[in-house]
Amino acid sequence: MIEIAIDGTAASGKGTLAKKLAKKYGFVHLDTGLLYRKVANELIVKKKHTSLNIEKYSFEIARNLNFIEIKKENLRSEETAKLASLIATYPRLREILNSKQKEFVGNNKKKFHGCILDGRDIGTKILPNADFKFFIDACIEIRAKRRLLEKNISFLHENDEKCMLQSLIREMKERDKLDSSRITSPLVPAIDAHVIDTSFIDADELLLKVTKIIEGI
Repeated sequence: MIEIAIDGTAASGKGTLAKKLAKKYGFVHLDTGLLYRKVANELIVKKKHTSLNIEKYSFEIARNLNFIEIKKENLRSEETAKLASLIATYPRLREILNSKQKEFVGNNKKKFHGCILDGRDIGTKILPNADFKFFIDACIEIRAKRRLLEKNISFLHENDEKCMLQSLIREMKERDKLDSSRITSPLVPAIDAHVIDTSFIDADELLLKVTKIIEGI
């Protein structure tokens, strides 16, 4: 089985790249960030996100994760994303979810010729021996604009749009800081990863660049 590890910052294009590669090559794909978002969402739904025992509850939820349910749900809210970044700093939670991710790869080895995992510690922790590793990034202003476009809000006045953009930049800076400074599995490129800046290239250009690397063109 060919293993492809894709790491990177929020809204850098790593998720879109992973989906396009999975479709192109017929590989199985897992957005590992959704595992943390699922746990965060369950904490919110069960009103445990303000509990003093939030770590304990997050562990219990993580142990019973269902991959099928994750794919069916919308886990993209800002509240869920923010909480997901917070609980991702819990070492024990990362251990549980890392095990789940490796289990996912193992369960699909006989079904697919390859697997693609995208997230924040794939090349360094989950698939350290991956055949191909990529680290995708872009300047924070560009990433914030992309995230704003994803929201598809067409009725904002110019001043409101600027305020929302500044708010997104602040949130992303906080998230980047959380991800890169956590003690367990911080967000850093693997030593042997291909680091690609997508600030001035679109999704198709990124796919072409990565495909050439994979196919040795």
